[in-house]
Amino acid sequence: MKQRDGVNSGQTVLITGAGGSIGSALAQSIVSSRPRLVILLDHSEQNLYEVHTELTANGGPALNVPILGDIADEPLLNEVLEKYRPDAIYHLAAFKHVPLMETNPIAVVRNNALGTWALAHAALQHRVQRLIMISTDKAVNPRSVMGAAKRIAELVLLRFSNPGTRMSAIRLGNVWGSHGSVVPLFQQQIARGGPLRVTHRESRRYFLSLDDTVDLILAATLSEDAGIFVPELGEPVKILDLANNLIREAGARAEGIEIIFTGLRPGDKLSEELIAAREWIESTSDSRIRRVCCTEMSPTLLDSALQTISEGVRSRNLPALVEVLCNVVPDYQPSEMLLGLLNPSPV
Repeated sequence: MKQRDGVNSGQTVLITGAGGSIGSALAQSIVSSRPRLVILLDHSEQNLYEVHTELTANGGPALNVPILGDIADEPLLNEVLEKYRPDAIYHLAAFKHVPLMETNPIAVVRNNALGTWALAHAALQHRVQRLIMISTDKAVNPRSVMGAAKRIAELVLLRFSNPGTRMSAIRLGNVWGSHGSVVPLFQQQIARGGPLRVTHRESRRYFLSLDDTVDLILAATLSEDAGIFVPELGEPVKILDLANNLIREAGARAEGIEIIFTGLRPGDKLSEELIAAREWIESTSDSRIRRVCCTEMSPTLLDSALQTISEGVRSRNLPALVEVLCNVVPDYQPSEMLLGLLNPSPV
């Protein structure tokens, strides 16, 4: 990977979702590059406290400002951007747990889609030079409401990007060891004596190390292009092989641990993709990332859809939300669980 030295040197940087695994690692890397100021935004008090305390204890040259708040709180975003005037925004704030979000669809649409819309508006208004969002392979041909909301967030950035405020997203897979990822989950199951719970024999996922994830985010920032980027991730990992490897690495204490297959969860897919059928890729000046090209949605249609989504969230009208998600993201196939929420059985 390329060196990170000099990235964001002397700049003011805002990181949303700064208290998460990737956000805190990114904050550490950016601080080492001697920015003028790092603004840490997170809705979790504990996560924000931990990343702020860690950065302060390390005694880096940059000041860091902790902001406790909600990414969909547009007055807060405007207040922060007006006060601190960031040069660049790294947008990591997102809900990501697929089955949990299938049972909380309004919350994930508000956070992932409307939060990105609010941030894009604020970035334009305050003339932020660069906005980079972490997207997900689950935004491609989504089967989960989380993935569909992230695809809408991508479309928002394509809609509002301009030469003065370049907006981009980079689609990533799973990150080894991040909060809620499968590796620490399997390790916890091994520590309890098993069993290891694998959804399907053929389930596969793309994986990245935390260091590589940070490097790819910074590479997307340095690109002269805007738009959607995908990294070269190699072949996806079979989750069953991963489980067997972790059992072997655990040695004698994992002897006899059983692997059971639980079936795909609501919103899950057997395997993820980085490129949709109606997309194509172009090379960039950095061999690690490629730019995704697609036919962009009409700005008028997207603006109208976003207003409908906003009204649906405010009124908690789930049927209207699902209808507009399917219209805006035609490859989206709602899960049976989500469809069941549209017509709940009497209690």
